[in-house]
Amino acid sequence: MKSEQIRQAFLSFFKSKEHQIVASAPMVIKNDPTLMFTNAGMNQFKDLFLGNSVIKYKRAADTQKCLRVSGKHNDLEEVGRDTYHHTMFEMLGNWSFGDYFKKEAIEWAWELLTEVYKIDKDSLYVSVFGGDKSDGLDKDMEAFNYWKEIVPEDQLLFGSKKDNFWEMGDTGPCGPCSEIHVDIRGDEEKKKVSGKELVNKDHPLVIEIWNLVFIEFNRNSNGELLALPAKHIDTGLGFERLCMVLQGVQSNYDTDIFQPIIRKIASLSKLTYGMDEKTDIAMRVIADHVRAVAFAIADGQLPSNTGAGYVIRRILRRAVRYAYTFLKVDEPFIYQLVKTLTDQMGDTFPEIKSQEVLIRKVIIEEEQAFLKTLEKGIDLFDDYLLERSTQNITHNANSKECGKMSEKMIDGYFAFKLLDTFGFPIDLTQLLAQEKGFKVDLDSFYKELQKQKDRSRNAAQKDTGDWVIENDKKQESEFIGYKNTTAEVEVVKYRKVTVKKKTHFEVVLNKTPFYAESGGQIGDNGYFIIDDKKIKVFDTKKDNNLTLHLSSDFIKPENNTIIATVNKLNRKLTTNNHSTTHLMHAALREVLGSHVEQKGSLVDPQRLRFDFSHFSKVLDDELLNIEKIVNAKIRENIETEVFEDVPLDEAKKMGAAALFGEKYGEIVRLIRFDENFSTEFCGGTHVKFTGQIGLFKITSEGAIAAGIRRIEAITGNQAESYYREKESTLAEISLLLKQPNNLLKSVQMLLTQNSRLTKQLDAFKIEKLNSLKEELTSNVFLRNGLNVICKRVDLDMGAIRDLSFALDKSINNLVLLLASENNGKANLSLLISENLVQEKGLNANKIIREIAKEIKGGGGGQLNFATAGGSFPSGIDAAMKSFKKYL
Repeated sequence: MKSEQIRQAFLSFFKSKEHQIVASAPMVIKNDPTLMFTNAGMNQFKDLFLGNSVIKYKRAADTQKCLRVSGKHNDLEEVGRDTYHHTMFEMLGNWSFGDYFKKEAIEWAWELLTEVYKIDKDSLYVSVFGGDKSDGLDKDMEAFNYWKEIVPEDQLLFGSKKDNFWEMGDTGPCGPCSEIHVDIRGDEEKKKVSGKELVNKDHPLVIEIWNLVFIEFNRNSNGELLALPAKHIDTGLGFERLCMVLQGVQSNYDTDIFQPIIRKIASLSKLTYGMDEKTDIAMRVIADHVRAVAFAIADGQLPSNTGAGYVIRRILRRAVRYAYTFLKVDEPFIYQLVKTLTDQMGDTFPEIKSQEVLIRKVIIEEEQAFLKTLEKGIDLFDDYLLERSTQNITHNANSKECGKMSEKMIDGYFAFKLLDTFGFPIDLTQLLAQEKGFKVDLDSFYKELQKQKDRSRNAAQKDTGDWVIENDKKQESEFIGYKNTTAEVEVVKYRKVTVKKKTHFEVVLNKTPFYAESGGQIGDNGYFIIDDKKIKVFDTKKDNNLTLHLSSDFIKPENNTIIATVNKLNRKLTTNNHSTTHLMHAALREVLGSHVEQKGSLVDPQRLRFDFSHFSKVLDDELLNIEKIVNAKIRENIETEVFEDVPLDEAKKMGAAALFGEKYGEIVRLIRFDENFSTEFCGGTHVKFTGQIGLFKITSEGAIAAGIRRIEAITGNQAESYYREKESTLAEISLLLKQPNNLLKSVQMLLTQNSRLTKQLDAFKIEKLNSLKEELTSNVFLRNGLNVICKRVDLDMGAIRDLSFALDKSINNLVLLLASENNGKANLSLLISENLVQEKGLNANKIIREIAKEIKGGGGGQLNFATAGGSFPSGIDAAMKSFKKYL
């Protein structure tokens, strides 16, 4: 069976079992503070398990795109080395929300595998939860007995809590699980050792393919397990592994999911897959990683230096590194794989096909940047070895024993600095070291790495208490903030949270006027009135479908009723900016073209920020045109049209475009400004009439990634203040220029005069430098075979540098120290001819640091050129004397 047929067979099977087939959620998660990426099929149903959302259908099935880079099942550095682990993967799953339970889940799983997919029953093994004394749990005999009815008992085994008890996190819904494993070894191997003995032993050909989770408990923060009132089913069937089994191969990478990409990699690199283990691993790494990166970008996550963006950049750079190191590809080529990927998977996941151009542009820019980083890292490594060798020369000249200096070991801190500061990977450092006959001190490297991890962990440390339940209806918080900014509400639950030793409370209400941060709009702030006490609410966040009010304090209300009031001014300003974002989006499409799509936004009381797809700089006249269109719509005072509870298909017919990376429900809310101008899906707050916005002004435009531009803008009072400040500046300039009749012409004349004088000054400087060069050349003295110049000069550091390198070209074996005093500071500059660095082990960096002590300063640089600065100009003579003594 082809992979497309395998996927469809799964969905058709569960549709026949009365399951609702749902679309994959985006791989990038936006409203869950505990996750950056969808890492399991159940993520989009998390609120249903937690009781935070109303169950719309009791049975569901889908194929979910997932991403994992760490944890129990995945370590990024191992992906590509084995045959069955991946970063991005598809998870086929079926769910029951308080409907069927263990019996049906077990029977249907077996039916699908053995009767639909025709997998040999004798090759399947099932592990069942074997109990856990620490949790007071017995063996899952209920599941075992159901399995025993359809599976021979010698193919059943009990597993540990580690393998057969699933938990969402440290707290929350959990339960025992049954794992289905398959043995795809040859007959001869099976005769030697039973597959049962290899289950969960990391054998590459005896692997888990399906996990059936029976969610029946909730774990509190104290570790206690409580039975859930409703029991659920959550299953995950690994699509890539299933294809491996059904297509009769022994590696996921040999299936038709990966082979088209691997063949393309082989073609581009002019190598053959299957001929060399190292190049095979590299091709597998690249094939896996391009999928993860492409899907993440399509879902709106661009590579960056923080958060989810850092994970995507790290994955892409790992692929580039393997291409560079093992395939000997030193130019961008991974972007060329995107077409193969979209041709293969675009029908199932249309977002990667529609975003293909953007994905290619982002990847090629990232490749170019990282290849430069690799070049820089190699240069730094070579400089490090050169400095080591000069230190050894000096050491050998003064000692009969080399000691530790002669040990061929690369300092672990240096290797860590290459990784941390320049993004240069440790395995590449090891490879370079090996080529030079060195080893890397990995013990000290990993100590530094652990220190960094500890710092990050401490910075993100969060202690979350159990919920205190005041209202056990377990309903969604109703947002009433479109029409109200204050309301009498009931407390559903609250808990204490400690972050970096600072405590606040998270409060859930039955209904709320507070808007929770989402869709680019920041969360409201305001206050609670609880029994006549005013308590500050400093932010409002979403945790999946829960609206969390973050308060500085909290007291349990006597009758469970409180007054919730939003900061009205901040809400109004934020609302103005949000509506302006919609107007600007429409104006961008009108001016630049229909290819413009929103890629991110931030709306707060002070400003608006809008990221969008466009492949060139937005020109000044285009920005001016966009401003004119938006301000015209503001002056028209258009009434905002709000359409509540619109079916998704109908909304699309009304002209609303779905944004990739967003998960829409079956019913949506639309905001429209002028029927033929702007219609968008939006759950945010908006003005009643556009005239409320007042004024719109773009303050900046620039690139944030390949094919992604960012505009920042202001409205209302902020825009007025901007223009007033400009007017004030112009008035001051006019005053300085004696209030000319034509201010612009006066400034232009001033610039022309300044340019002419600058050229004259540059000419004088050149003449002075040439004169000084001749003077210094005549002052050369010989010391131990070195041509030495040691002189105080009246130049700035830039001119000193130029002069130093000019002298180096005309004088052999030169050692040049120039000193100067500028603005009460002492400056030293030391140049040593390259051949002296190599032959005599002289080190400008080391020497400058030593003599800089005389001017109460410090410095550094390269082996042949270094500078220093200090706060004690009177010490310049002593520094020059110390330098001569050193020579």
